[in-house]
Amino acid sequence: MSRSGPSIPIPRTVPVLPLHDKVLLPGVVTRMQITRRDSIPLFEQILRTYDSRELSKCIIGAFPVRPPPNPSSNSLSTTTNPIQHSSADSKSDTKKPGVLPHGELIIPGPSPLLPNPRSSKDERALVSLRASSSVNPAHIHSTGCAARLVRLERAVGGFTVVLEGLVRLRLNKFTTQSPYFEADVTPLPDKAVDNSDQELQDQIVALRSTSKEFVSLLQSLKLPAPVLTQLQKFLDNVTAMPGQVVDLLMSTIESSLDEKVMILEAVDLKDRISKAIELLTRQIHVLKISQKVHDNVEGKLNKKQREFYLRQQMAAIKEELGEKDAGEDDEMTQIESRLAAVNLPADVQKAADRELKRLKKMQPSSSEYSVIRNYLDWLADLPWAKSSEDILDVEKARKQLNDDHHGLEKVKRRILEYLAVTKLQQLKGDVRGPILCLVGPPGVGKTSLGRSIASAMGRKFHRISLGGVWDESEIRGHRRTYVGALPGLIIHGLKKCEVNNPVFLLDEIDKVGSRGHHGDPSAAFLEVLDPEQNNTFTDHYLNVPFDLSKILFIATANSLDTIPAPLLDRMETITIPGYTYAEKLAIATNHLLPKQIRLHGLDETDVQVTQDALLKVATGYTRESGVRHLEREIGSLVRAKAVEYAEIQEKKVTGQSVVTEYQPLVSLNDVEEILGQEKFVNEVTERVAVPGVVTGMAYNGVGGGILFIEVSQMPGKGNLQLTGSLGDVIKESAQIALSWVKSHGYEIGLTNSPGQNVMEKADVHIHMPSGGTPKDGPSAGIAMVCALVSMFSNRTVPSTTAMTGEFTLRGLVMPVGGIKEKVIAAHRAGVRKIIMPLRNQKDVTSDVPVNVREDIEFFYASTIGEVLREAFEGRLMVRSSASTVIDSRM
Repeated sequence: MSRSGPSIPIPRTVPVLPLHDKVLLPGVVTRMQITRRDSIPLFEQILRTYDSRELSKCIIGAFPVRPPPNPSSNSLSTTTNPIQHSSADSKSDTKKPGVLPHGELIIPGPSPLLPNPRSSKDERALVSLRASSSVNPAHIHSTGCAARLVRLERAVGGFTVVLEGLVRLRLNKFTTQSPYFEADVTPLPDKAVDNSDQELQDQIVALRSTSKEFVSLLQSLKLPAPVLTQLQKFLDNVTAMPGQVVDLLMSTIESSLDEKVMILEAVDLKDRISKAIELLTRQIHVLKISQKVHDNVEGKLNKKQREFYLRQQMAAIKEELGEKDAGEDDEMTQIESRLAAVNLPADVQKAADRELKRLKKMQPSSSEYSVIRNYLDWLADLPWAKSSEDILDVEKARKQLNDDHHGLEKVKRRILEYLAVTKLQQLKGDVRGPILCLVGPPGVGKTSLGRSIASAMGRKFHRISLGGVWDESEIRGHRRTYVGALPGLIIHGLKKCEVNNPVFLLDEIDKVGSRGHHGDPSAAFLEVLDPEQNNTFTDHYLNVPFDLSKILFIATANSLDTIPAPLLDRMETITIPGYTYAEKLAIATNHLLPKQIRLHGLDETDVQVTQDALLKVATGYTRESGVRHLEREIGSLVRAKAVEYAEIQEKKVTGQSVVTEYQPLVSLNDVEEILGQEKFVNEVTERVAVPGVVTGMAYNGVGGGILFIEVSQMPGKGNLQLTGSLGDVIKESAQIALSWVKSHGYEIGLTNSPGQNVMEKADVHIHMPSGGTPKDGPSAGIAMVCALVSMFSNRTVPSTTAMTGEFTLRGLVMPVGGIKEKVIAAHRAGVRKIIMPLRNQKDVTSDVPVNVREDIEFFYASTIGEVLREAFEGRLMVRSSASTVIDSRM
């Protein structure tokens, strides 16, 4: 340590060493590496000027550098650690704390109290940055510290130096800036302690008390002896040299760069002691909290070890005295008996025995003990050999399915086929459950159908919601190496069902997330839903195979577009289309209305709704493929009658006069009074036929619908504009339709000569309303042709005529999909004639309900000429010489 004043003479002009994110205080010795270009010339000059024995005569000024205002500047600042001193331009030495040969204290390197906040990679980047940057003199603090050069050695990239702080300096002005800084300085030594200053004496007493408490805490942390010896030595002389004690303590505690600069600039002794006491108090609180946490953890560990030891002694004493009950099963015996009761397969039994043997050798206080115990509990809880008995009565199952659901003949037939095959092959035991995928719009009964299937077969039912599942581990489980690991949804469901042959409903399988950093959950189902592989399904948590082949998997989806092809290939797809009005009326009468009456606490005699009223609700207040919204509207009717019924009953109980008796019947006239005005009108019948507008037919993931195609022309240069949120395929259909109309304008009477361009001085705009709904697909091809011809010829297509079909540039009409959904939606909208491809005739005959076919006239076309003739009802002029050309398959 230096003396209270500068016993070594301080020159008027000294070389300046800029300190980046470091502060050197008087009395502190620190080791640092010099790598900056603006500092290396200084030490080169020192080596040329001073002999190695005269280095201690070299005095330099160490001044901290302010961080530049720009965060991306070359100067970096970091928070210093406790028991860590300033280094000049780069990283500090990492040697252990100790004492230099001449007795001064040196405490370099990372703090023993807190981890080094900067990694070696960050240090290397910092050194490289500093080596290529320069210092702005305006960023150098005006207060620094005179330093004596204790040691100087060459190192890779620069020098290694040891400096001893002597006295504070005031920087007056720079005298030289190249090749290194030199400045005119004034020493700022500490004034002698005035014993008559009572305020100062009180501060010194407080400093002594706080410092001793700090040192005692450091002793409890077992700091190296030389460091504590030096601290204790100077604390004994705190009355004589409080300034030096403050500087030493500030270089020892954890403080920021700004706080160290604040101490450096505190020339007044009272100000310095006051600030030091505040920082010391903060550090003491931090150390006390750390010590308290350490003591609590150590105390808990000691307590657990003591409890384990005492339990072992107590067990040994009971065994020696013969007091142990022979019929008393301990924990291990219970686990063994549970594992034996579930009849584990051979390979699973081997794994269970191995884990049980490990468990017996562990202490209950061990963290791995609970992990293995939970694993064995899962093995004991799973139904390895427990199955429920199937009800293989086909006639009873048919009645159950018919009672629960109206229609859905394909699904019912497939379930009955499975039951019949299972019954015939029951003796062989080789029947594997089918993997069914029910595809249809919301509200058509996919989920409830799964429950009915389980009820008809006498099996337990479990639903797994897959919407928003993005992590593969949710399906296959987490590996036991992770904290809190658990099996996946499949194993969880088996544990809940307690049998190995339940009905699993994989709800919304089309909403499963795609591949990400958590894996691919859809790929995890490839093994689950493969009948050839799922008999050895391995959950990551269990890490032993489990047979899933006895489970009947039923998946549901709104659309097949988002299901990966390999996964879709493993499932048997059954499409459930939307319901017709007749089917909705039957469902409302037999299922929805009785259900709502029960839910509202009424009897079936208390609310009666006429067939006309139910049909009015279905047609005027709902427009959906399923019956979910229809059930809500029926619930509104029932609630209205419930309020009326409750009011009359209350009047009767209280003895009030009842003007009118309760009428349980809801008629057609009551519907609008309860539900308000109709929400939906018949789009087709309400529209007036105008040129350029044609009714198309569409299909999406939530069912079918009608699609209006509007075409208009305006003066222009023959451009085509498409609007309505259209996809690439439907845009190409519009281009094909326009090209065909332009090339055949003369044959269909749109131009007067064969070479005339129908769009010579006009632009065409094709729009499809409901622009917020994306539209794509080729099925609107023939409708676009008819809309263009209608606009150019100024002839209308009847608004009750709809059409669907793909169109080729040669004039052929190609088949499309979703026929049943489209036809039902068109029937719901009031369409009375449908034009479609000839090759879709079989779809109408086999899939469309009879009552719908009876209400709609179907026309099947194979060429665009047939479509135009039927759409315009013979009103379109086709030149006789070209009629055969249009109708031919060119």
